[in-house]
Amino acid sequence: MLMSGSGREARVHYLAGTFRILATGDHVRCAVTGAAIALEDLLYWSVERQEPYVDAAASLAAERRAQGLADR
Repeated sequence: MLMSGSGREARVHYLAGTFRILATGDHVRCAVTGAAIALEDLLYWSVERQEPYVDAAASLAAERRAQGLADR
């Protein structure tokens, strides 16, 4: 476990290949699905948009949305 956050949502700054915890917590919320992602399971995020994603499909959906391709 990265940090004990006892059920609180962490505030995170996303960097290329890593992230920095700004406020203690044990999870973040997927920007696409709203699902809770345990910090130790966090693998997908956007540095540009500063958003976490639960999986590769959510990451792709966010990228498509950002490019205006969400409905195509």
